[in-house]
Amino acid sequence: MSTFPIFSALFLLATACQGPETSPQPTVPPASAGTVQEGDIVFQVSMSPQCEAIRAATGSVYAHCGVVHFKEGVPYVLEAVQPVRSIPLTEWIGHGRNDHYVAKRLRDPSVLTDAVMEQMRAIGSRMIGADYDAWFMWSDQQIYCSELVWKIYQRGAGVELCALRPLGDFNLSASVVRQVMQQRYGDKVPLKEPMVSPGDLFDSPLLVEVMREGRP
Repeated sequence: MSTFPIFSALFLLATACQGPETSPQPTVPPASAGTVQEGDIVFQVSMSPQCEAIRAATGSVYAHCGVVHFKEGVPYVLEAVQPVRSIPLTEWIGHGRNDHYVAKRLRDPSVLTDAVMEQMRAIGSRMIGADYDAWFMWSDQQIYCSELVWKIYQRGAGVELCALRPLGDFNLSASVVRQVMQQRYGDKVPLKEPMVSPGDLFDSPLLVEVMREGRP
């Protein structure tokens, strides 16, 4: 489905964002089914060949993600496929394996004020219709799924969910990864290109799980 983030990660500002070790961190209690909130990040298992390569390169089962927003009280997911689009959460869930998905939320939700959420919605809206980035470059000309989520949070809320890392940091030895890379880049693999993967977002210490439906 989306991204071949063979690539990426974020971690640089995690410690600073969490604050001093002596200060207890606010936590979000587990949510019951159907209680996603605006700004939640949702993850699913996609079975496309590209996502198989993503899992091999990142070591994470999750290869696709998006951001929840609401229209007239109905939850939608903004996701980067071809093109970037907004679809109902129920439809989005059906595109993943076994209808499984996980929702995560900022550990400190006080960051997401009404003004910040409005800014995040505006940034996401401007990306709708953008072409999917099958080459996973860091420009805004085209967008892949985890890049979309990362940029919405960084530009709208001033939160870097994790640190970007270069393609060369990932496990590029698996045959499925080498095959996709050859198809995309030939002999000019951008090993230093900054990237972010769904797995890196999933593991962000700034997020807490609030919902899990089904099994991957």
